[in-house]
Amino acid sequence: MSKVVVRNGNVDGALRTFKQKNLRDGSYKKIRSIQDGYMKPGEKRRAAKKEGTKNSRKRERLSNRAV
Repeated sequence: MSKVVVRNGNVDGALRTFKQKNLRDGSYKKIRSIQDGYMKPGEKRRAAKKEGTKNSRKRERLSNRAV
């Protein structure tokens, strides 16, 4: 669980930081997958393949940018 400190009464900034931390560590995606319920094996494979394609394109884009 993410922890955020509210500084100078800035609750809006703390909430924004909390949301960003949750997106980065993947807890939001995990909760959504649990709420969606059962996923057929074929749907799981397609989702995993889509995620892998997205990650490989992202890695390729980052490596090309560094060069």
